[in-house]
Parts: sequence; structure tokens; C-alpha cells
Amino acid sequence: MPGLPPIVERWFGDRGWRPRAHQLAMLEAARGGEHALLVAATGAGKTLAGFLATIVALIERPADGLHTLYISPLKALAVDVQRNLLTPIEEMQLDIRVETRSGDTPSNRKARQRARPPQILLTTPESLSLLLSYPDSASLFAGLKRVVVDEIHAFAKEKRGDLLALALSRLQALAPELRRVGLSATISDPDAYRAWLAPHGEIDEVRLVEGEQGAEPDLSILIPDRTIPWGGHSGRHAARSVIEQIERHKTTLIFSNTRGLAELIFQELWAVNDNALPIGIHHGSLSLEARRKVEAAMAAGRLRGLVATASLDLGIDWGDVDLVVQMGAPKGSSRLLQRIGRANHRLDEPSKGMIVPGNRFEYLEARAALDAVEAGELDPELFRRGTLDTLAQHILGIACAGPFREAELLAEVRSAAPYAGLTDDLWRQVLEFIATGGYALRAYDKFRRLVEVAPGEWRITRPAVAAQHRLNAGVIVDNPMMDVRFKNGRTLGRVEEGFGSTLSVGDHIFFAGLSLEVIQFKDTDILVRASAKQARLVTYGGQRMSMSTHLADRVRRFLASPDEWHRFPDDVREWLEVQQRRSILPQPDELLVETFPREGVHYMCIYSFEGWNAHQSLGMLVTKRMESAGLKPLGFVANDYALAVYSLEPSDDPRPLFSPDILEHEFIEWVEQSHLLRRAFREVAVIGGLVERQHPGKRKTGKQVSFSTDLIYDVLRKYEPAHLLLQAAWNDARARMTELGRLARLVDRAAATLVHVRASRVTPMAVPLMVVIGREAAPAGAADEALLIEAEALAEEAMRLD
Repeated sequence: MPGLPPIVERWFGDRGWRPRAHQLAMLEAARGGEHALLVAATGAGKTLAGFLATIVALIERPADGLHTLYISPLKALAVDVQRNLLTPIEEMQLDIRVETRSGDTPSNRKARQRARPPQILLTTPESLSLLLSYPDSASLFAGLKRVVVDEIHAFAKEKRGDLLALALSRLQALAPELRRVGLSATISDPDAYRAWLAPHGEIDEVRLVEGEQGAEPDLSILIPDRTIPWGGHSGRHAARSVIEQIERHKTTLIFSNTRGLAELIFQELWAVNDNALPIGIHHGSLSLEARRKVEAAMAAGRLRGLVATASLDLGIDWGDVDLVVQMGAPKGSSRLLQRIGRANHRLDEPSKGMIVPGNRFEYLEARAALDAVEAGELDPELFRRGTLDTLAQHILGIACAGPFREAELLAEVRSAAPYAGLTDDLWRQVLEFIATGGYALRAYDKFRRLVEVAPGEWRITRPAVAAQHRLNAGVIVDNPMMDVRFKNGRTLGRVEEGFGSTLSVGDHIFFAGLSLEVIQFKDTDILVRASAKQARLVTYGGQRMSMSTHLADRVRRFLASPDEWHRFPDDVREWLEVQQRRSILPQPDELLVETFPREGVHYMCIYSFEGWNAHQSLGMLVTKRMESAGLKPLGFVANDYALAVYSLEPSDDPRPLFSPDILEHEFIEWVEQSHLLRRAFREVAVIGGLVERQHPGKRKTGKQVSFSTDLIYDVLRKYEPAHLLLQAAWNDARARMTELGRLARLVDRAAATLVHVRASRVTPMAVPLMVVIGREAAPAGAADEALLIEAEALAEEAMRLD
């Protein structure tokens, strides 16, 4: 075991292990003074690879003070770290202190960590950013040797990645000898992440270390009775089959794509859990206590099944999980691999996973995902420029630590890859915004947070600015929430204020796996008691995940390749064959638009496969054009695969509805008039520090925050339309909320390759969309049986060949 201290050699030997080649390569990179990116399969010992150099360094040169920072996307670090880091340290009886710091850490422990830091601190980007805002940050980080960024793919392309990249640049300035380490299992373009990780984007300064390949995953599609529903996207029809799988395996993780679906799937599984197997639920809106309880039960092997969301995508590894089930479509091959990797944390054994498609389109997506995994094709990496609201927050945080020189901080900011192209003009705009709030707001003292005390030297205007910054920092802006709790004070979790406002005393909701009756509203609390009655599901307004572009490309190819169809279940194959006879199946580069009448309404279905978000945006724009054209649109529905618009007048020639200028005229007008830009502005105003969520001793309600941001938004729109935060809100609205790139591609394809089919009645590919229309038109609480009957009637009509 070359280069390892004897005590570490003995630890490996006592377990009958040898360090893996990539673990030794990471140690070699550290000893050579290199930054490093490790890409290795789940179960390959990534965490130990990341920490081995730290353990060796502290054995060979014992030292007090902060040596290594470990940055995780999750606050829930304890279970995984216990096994992968604390256990080796304890078994080697090393005098190395390891502590965690997140938003859940008690304030007295946070204060002690700054006064007497551990050698290894496990934290999140937000907590690191806050540490850098204190005057003692320079001394705290002066001796820092390593930063380990785990699950780097979960950070780099988001605002949390912008915040972390800026923090890393600050740490590099405070500790020039600092070396950066990135860890990931699922990235398709390692060089892009090497550039993101490197100081000044110098890619050659980051060594790429690739782990050995593990066993190929054992993946399948679960289809009860060889039949797949026409509509739905939860996979709930397979509940009994999933319970049977749970019975056959030791521990099963069941993933859903949203919190609402997780609650639905849990209830469906519980209803058919005839043997009363212990199963639980875990998602980000449950209370910390509830999540910790479930995590502890899983770690102890007391649960047979756990329904979860992306809250367990990353970082928590339970070796006893031997099956992962994905309910509904996976949306991307990287996400699927990440989730399947939660099973069997051993390189020499395959991770076992199953996908339960919710409808026939989702079957095609599931098959595309399995083919992509088999071909080693991961989701593409889409990086973008650093966001200005995040930059404003970072600059203010640095000013809270002490005065700064403008030229030095600008150079430091530009050394972070997302901000390498920051112009002098934009930099001055950001400083002006923090200093005065901008032209329209400069008369208000509350927006004055920075002052130039000498040419090029800045400090905060008053100590209260620092206190407010630390209370409100962070780049995750949740929708306003209400606590759900029992009368005895026990909190179950949180629901969004918008959903909570629709409830009345006596209503019943499914939440935290329970049926609950609402008994009282108290401030921002919803008081409940347990019930046995049927209940409505809690819904959340978060952005939906769209199918990745390369899965969409594969699905398009399936439609145009009948020689592939023998791999599909009989009902899926028959669905495509009848579609081919009654209409057409588009070529991969074509955009199929079908129109047909039904029960006095005219329908137009657009099959683009560009994702739910792009289809939602296009639906808004097309209905506006239809209104102008006198077609009397009634509404639209969208899924990841297609868009259906329905109207009182027929669209005899749909081509003009998709002309490219729709993105120049209707798009801008729609965004400015819709809630979309206001919602984006609310987020950037909170992140940029213009509007505070919290004051000492109290937290603003969501309505108060929205009222404040709406007032400022209206003022800026009227008096300073070029304001920095309006620019930032527009960038968010374009890039993230509407997936403008995919929308633009869709419109371009429409102009060049639109194929219009006039059908006499509903077509087979339209049925999944028509079922959605039926659900949306149904009154709240309408019986599913009635909707199923409607779906079968639609299907029978669509599949007739006469």
C-alpha cells in the first residue's frame, strides 16, 4: 500500500481491504499539490477517497485549526458521514475532530466552532457563505488546506453553485495553498466540471481521476399484467406489484418526482399493504424530526420500504437497500443512475432498479432511459453565466467581514468560473445596487448598505446591515410556507401558503403519511388531528422536472423506427401501429400537429417532446395568438411529450400560430404581464438582499414578502426598467422558468418541418392528453372511476380503424 502511514495500512488490512487505485491517485494528487476531480461509481468509496489525503496529512503532521472543509448539497449529513468518515477515524483512534454545521446547528455550537474549529468541518454552501461574513473569517480559514465538494454535479449549474464558486475564490484568497477536490458519480462532461472547480478556470490545474467501473446495473420496467394506462404519471396503478417487490427484497427505496406524488404513492402502497410491512415516507417538506426518525429507522434496518423524493437522491447511502423503484418517468439517465445507485453499495454487485411508467408515453421514456444507461449516455451538462443577485449577496457578505478594496475583490470574483466574463460595467451596477438600491430607490436609507469611504475602498454603512444579512442570506427561496402541527406542539412539516389558504376547518389532508383533519388556524400554523377519513393530497408549486433532451431525442427515434417496436409491450406496440394507420408518426426532425373535432370543441395537439416547461410557455403564447385570430381558445394542457389546445373555432392552418416572431412579440408581452416575472423578481429581490424575509425575533409571512416585492417591482418597472434586479429576474424567467432554449428550438422546427394532419376524430397519441383535459375539467374530488371510464371511451374511439 504505497505511501500510506502504518496505522492506515493496518486499518485496511484488518478489514481484508486494499485501497482502490482511484483512492491512491487522489492521495497522490494531494501530495503533488494538485486540485482534483474524482468521477467514480456509487459504492466505489468516493467519500473515503476525498478524505484519505486529509486523514494521512493529520496523521503525519498533527495540527489544530481548520484543515479541511467538506461541502455537501444536503443538511442531512450525519448517517453517511458516520460510516464513511467518523467510523474509520474512531477505529484508528485518531485525534481528529469532525463536526457538522448547517442551518439546523444550534447557535452555541456555531459560536464554539468559530472560536475553536474542528480539523474537519462538514457544511453546506449557505453555511460557508455565512462563515465568510464574520470579521474573524480571515483567521479562521488562514490555515485551510483542502475543500472537498461532494456531489459537485448538484451544485455547479445552479445558484448554489454560483454562491459556492464565489466562496471558493474567497477561501483561495485567504488561504493561497488551498487545494480543491470535487466528487461525483454521474457527469457526462468532466472537463466542464474541472473548469468550474479550478481557480481562474485553469482546467489543467485539476487532475481528473476516474474510478474503476462497477457492475452493470440490473434495470427493468415493471408493467403489471402487461398493461399500461392511457393517462396519469404517478405509476399508482402498480401499487400492488410494488408491494410484492417490497416483500421479496430486504429494503426498497421508492422514488417519486414530486412531494405531492410521494404522499399519493405512500397512501396507495399503504392501502394494499396487507401484511403491514413497515414503510415510511421522506421528503423535504417534512419536519427535521420526522426526517431524522425515518433516516435512523432506515439505517437500523427497521423499514422494508421508503417512499422518497429528490431529498434522498444524494449523499445518504444505506448498504441494505437492495431495490430501487422509480415511480413514473425518470426524466434523465443521470438522475436514474443516481437513484439506482442508492442500492447495493458494492462495486462488484449490480444495483437493481425498476421503472414504473405512468402511461404509454412514459413507457417510451423509460425504455429510452434504460437504453441510454446501457449505452453509457448521461444527461448533457448545461452551464450558464453566474447570476447577479447571487453576486450581490456575496459582495455584501464580504463587506460584513470588513472593508474591501474594489479592484482586489473584482479580481477575486473573476477567478470564479461563472463570473470570469463579468464586465466592468456590470460590476459597477452591482456595487451601485448594494450601495443605494439603484436610481429609483436611492432616496430610501434602508436600501443604503455600502459606502465608498475612499476611492475604491468600501464598507457597510452600519452594523445592523451585517445582522440583517446573516439572518436573510441564502439562495434557496422557498414558496411561503405554513407549519402543520398537532395541538400538543409536535410539528409534522410544512405546506405552501397558497395550498394552506384553500383549506378550511374540518377539511382532511394526506400529509406525512397520515390522514389529518384541520381543526384550527393559528398565525402561520395549521393545527390538525389524526383521522381515518379519506383526504385530499397536499400539492406543491415547485418547478416540474422536464425530460432531458437526449431522452426526448431517443423517444422521437422510437416513433420513427417500427423495427424497434418488437421490444415493447403489446398494448404500446398496438398504440403506435394504429397511430401510424390513422394519422402519422413523425420523423425525428418533424413537428406533428393534429387537429380534430370532438363534442363541439376543436382540438389541436402538438407533439414536440421538448418538455413540460417549454410546452406550458408555448401553450400560453399560442392561445394568445388564437384569441387575436378569433379562434376562441378555451384552454390548453401540456405534458413532457405534447401540448393540446382546445377552442370553439377550428385551426384550419396552424402554421401561422408558430411563426418565429412569437418569441419577439407575444413572449415578451406575456412574461411582463404574467405572474412569472413577478415571481422571478421576488426571488432575486430576496437573494439580492433588497427584501428581507426575517427580522430579529420574527419572520415575515409570505404575503408580507410578496407585498413588499410587488411594490418595489411596480416602482422599478415604472421608473427604472433597466434596474439590475429586473435584468436578473428576466434572465431567470427566460433561462429557468420557461426553458427558452427548448422553446426556441420548438418554434424553429415548427417553421421548417411542421406536418399538419386533419383527423376526423381523436387519434391514439392524443388520448393521454385528452385524459389530462378530463381530469382538469372534473370537479375537485371527482371519482377516479368516472375518469377511467372516460379514458376507456376515448381509447376505444381512437383505436377504431374505420
